[in-house]
Amino acid sequence: MTTNSNFNFTNNSTITLELPFSEHIDELRQRIFLVCGIILLLTCFSFIEVKSLVKILELPISNVKFFQLSPGEYFISTVKISFYTGLLFSSPFMIGQLILFLLPGLTKKETKIILPLLLSSLTLFGLGLAFSYYTLIPAALNFFLNYSEEVLEPFWSFDQYFEFILVLFYSTGLAFQIPILQILIGLLNIVSPKQMLGAWRYVILLSTILGAILTPSTDPLTQSLLSVAILLLYFSGLGILFLIKN
Repeated sequence: MTTNSNFNFTNNSTITLELPFSEHIDELRQRIFLVCGIILLLTCFSFIEVKSLVKILELPISNVKFFQLSPGEYFISTVKISFYTGLLFSSPFMIGQLILFLLPGLTKKETKIILPLLLSSLTLFGLGLAFSYYTLIPAALNFFLNYSEEVLEPFWSFDQYFEFILVLFYSTGLAFQIPILQILIGLLNIVSPKQMLGAWRYVILLSTILGAILTPSTDPLTQSLLSVAILLLYFSGLGILFLIKN
């Protein structure tokens, strides 16, 4: 009598079930469909409450009147806002599905590492969004307002305004993943913590370049704030890696 599944005993006396490749694909497909369904549901809910979301997005700046360049511009903007909001708030669920899919194939040691890293990644992404909303976006917008206040009346396209802050949101959120990448690289022994510390001069240069690339504005204040944040994140990740290694 034969079966499609094999039982293997690991060194920790645990039993793991090896599923056929086709069943892994089916499981992955089901989880993807589930994630897409959650994103669609949250996007629809966000669209219902989109006026409240628009008011939240307008809070970082005052004394500015928004307009639309074409009849459908505001509608398209609200659809994009709803989608990205749904995507953002479904990210914990996506990470949970990823953990559930990977968990059966991980050892106990790997599980102890990957779970805190994934949760820390989500937390850092949220902190990046908060840093962008409360610090970077007001700094960038106020810089442009103050620079042109004597010669121009501030009338801004809402769609361009939304795209501006969207880039800042996601670039800052990704920049806040630097400690996670450092820890992964260090744990995989690709680069040692001492080598990371020895490259501090290059890190300062790289943080300046990233600050200029990741910010959609050209003002030095926003670029400097993001560059300083990247430096602090880098050395924070380095400190955590030293603690883990020692």
